[in-house]
Amino acid sequence: MDGPRSGAGGSEQLRRFRLFADLTVVATFALIVLGGIVRVSESGLGCGPGGSGTEGWPLCNGEAIPFFHNTEVIVEFSHRTLAAIVTALIAVLVWTAYRHLRELRWPLRLSLVAAGLVLVQAALGGLTVEKSLAEELVAAHLGLAMILIGLLLWIGVRARAELAASKPGEGPKPSSAAPVRGLKPFAAAAAVLLLCAIVAGGYVAGTEEEGIHGSGKNIAGAHMACGEQFPGCLNQGIAPFGVSRLSDIHLTHRMFVYATTFAILLLLGVAWRRGARSPLMATALGLLVVQVALGALNVVLEEHAALIVAHLIIATLLWSTLLLIAYTLAWSPAPALARSPAGRKARSAATAEA
Repeated sequence: MDGPRSGAGGSEQLRRFRLFADLTVVATFALIVLGGIVRVSESGLGCGPGGSGTEGWPLCNGEAIPFFHNTEVIVEFSHRTLAAIVTALIAVLVWTAYRHLRELRWPLRLSLVAAGLVLVQAALGGLTVEKSLAEELVAAHLGLAMILIGLLLWIGVRARAELAASKPGEGPKPSSAAPVRGLKPFAAAAAVLLLCAIVAGGYVAGTEEEGIHGSGKNIAGAHMACGEQFPGCLNQGIAPFGVSRLSDIHLTHRMFVYATTFAILLLLGVAWRRGARSPLMATALGLLVVQVALGALNVVLEEHAALIVAHLIIATLLWSTLLLIAYTLAWSPAPALARSPAGRKARSAATAEA
């Protein structure tokens, strides 16, 4: 078997694996954005109402390929088609890792985890339709999508580190070889809080058909449960919990956003003071400012579809950037090749020949 430790052929397979991982990240990002479009266009049940069983999922109105007679069907089925593409790309990752990269072990292990996540995500998507877009399932669906894209980003980072270690006369770049001292707890806290804020935002999205204060129909649901006020809520201060279920849901999302903002600023400040100068840090700061501004505009301008989708896009970009900061500055994966005695011997021989 020709593995990455066997020369140029193996390195080429690892490079292809990395490219497929990057492509899968892009496709997963597009899938998340399209999921947001499904929500704002009210197309979540475009393939059938809740309780329709297999007629609504995996079929669409009882058809494998539905007749596109309205926008809702087109949007919902496009989302499912892109989900199938993401699944196929992950299957390619698994096959490539199994066929060509088994010596490294981690590519196959992580690819299998990604495959498991995407299958759970597909089942969760079907259950979400069956249960008429229940808010708990909407939030879980979004959260699992974020975990999946985070895993795919980690696969890409590890593949890059492995490729750098496989080049004769070169080692990992200093930024990836020397993690910033003591940054792990700050990075972990910021990532966990951001994921909670995103999931809470998904829960807010899942309440669209509920009325404010438990009466009447309001398609904004918890989104407008604080009125048009930010950072205040219902003329009762910043955090008036207990007024209604929907306002509590909205305020929970806000509290996570406030905590996340503090955690990210603290992470960036600590990283800067300890010598990190990654461009990802400036990117994260810019995305954080834009995200908070979009959240405020969503409330003040009474929820516009374009703002909602933009809010989701920036949230996903911020999540991805924050994870890349954690992966490259805090965890900095050590290549399996660099840790292997055989790998070190092969690198030393290649350097001597050069």
